[in-house]
Amino acid sequence: MKRIIFSLLVVLAGINVAIAADADAGKNKAALCAACHGANGISASDAYPNLAGQHADYIIKQLKTFKNGTDRSDPVMAPMAAGLSEADMADIAAYYSSLPRTPTADAGSASAGGQAAPAAVAKYEPSAIAGKSLYELGDASRAIGACIGCHGKDGASEVLIYPNLAKQHPAYIEKQLHNFKANKNRTNFAMNEFAKHLTDEEIQDLGAYFADTAAVANVKVRKIMTVAITEEVKAGEAKAATCVACHGQGGNATVTLYPKLAGQSAEYIVKQLTEFKNGTRKDPVMSGMAAPLSEQDMVELGAYFAAQKATAGNGKGSDAGRKIYFGGKTTLVNQSITACVACHGGTGKGMAKAGFPSLANQSVEYITSQLNKFKSGDRANDKNSMMRKITVALSDQDIDDLAQYIASLK
Repeated sequence: MKRIIFSLLVVLAGINVAIAADADAGKNKAALCAACHGANGISASDAYPNLAGQHADYIIKQLKTFKNGTDRSDPVMAPMAAGLSEADMADIAAYYSSLPRTPTADAGSASAGGQAAPAAVAKYEPSAIAGKSLYELGDASRAIGACIGCHGKDGASEVLIYPNLAKQHPAYIEKQLHNFKANKNRTNFAMNEFAKHLTDEEIQDLGAYFADTAAVANVKVRKIMTVAITEEVKAGEAKAATCVACHGQGGNATVTLYPKLAGQSAEYIVKQLTEFKNGTRKDPVMSGMAAPLSEQDMVELGAYFAAQKATAGNGKGSDAGRKIYFGGKTTLVNQSITACVACHGGTGKGMAKAGFPSLANQSVEYITSQLNKFKSGDRANDKNSMMRKITVALSDQDIDDLAQYIASLK
């Protein structure tokens, strides 16, 4: 009985503290906060979060964390929180939680101070639909939990210690995900674990979703298929460090004459490395790079790059290129050009088990160079001379058109 009475007293004491919070007093105490978080809790800079309508419990929790220096560090917020009493924190939280959550006028803009989330290395068009799918379903194969469980439908959290994400600056959300991913300034085991498996592009997708959740409100989410992170993928990541100079971080080359390896089939990558090593495919740089690789090295590199997400190609599209890709062509001298779709698929993703590579997301320049090399015979590692027989019938204009169309596929 004594324990029950004691527990009730503790609960009642907590209620009294909550009731004692004074939103009007909090408004005065929050005057210093306005410089970063806006006069009405709506920040003009997407480097700082909106506080209007945020859960009071969450605000208090974060202020205490800034004050005691645990789990979250920030050179601006730490000294601001240092002088706050628990009553101050409760008042400030009560004030901000009482304000209406309204969208910002320019929620997606970068901050003047340049403190927004890092931009993608290569041009990438974020997908709000992909962001919604990841938010609501997560990806169990990569240990990414569904965000909706803690943060609620469309970011409206019903759990008071978890923040509302609805009507928040998308760039601020991206910034914090990058911080969690890098374990920088934010220490939260669950979020660190989830975020470390997110690609930069997926973080942008989540930002795009929160830029306007209503825009995709009627879109039914679906599971986004991904490659499982295996021991081979992990081993391949370490071995791929030397590939970054040409093929970019995660296999997304920023120099357009080099191929993107991200999302390419593991089987095709192993085949190319083997043929660089044995001389079937000739290249003075890649032959030297492949020479010391064992079969296991190649398998692990293939697994790693296959598990990565490719950034978009730079193709502008071409009606003429699309016609050749899907329908082939017969030339004036009665040479037949086989339709590319037969081997590389309608979306350019190839057929891994049949040995046909993914072409989607490659650059115009790389596609052009390889078609010309097959045509001239400089590249001759195609099965049964298939590519050489096709490309010899292509005109320079055909190659230009095809490259523009193929590099627009995603």
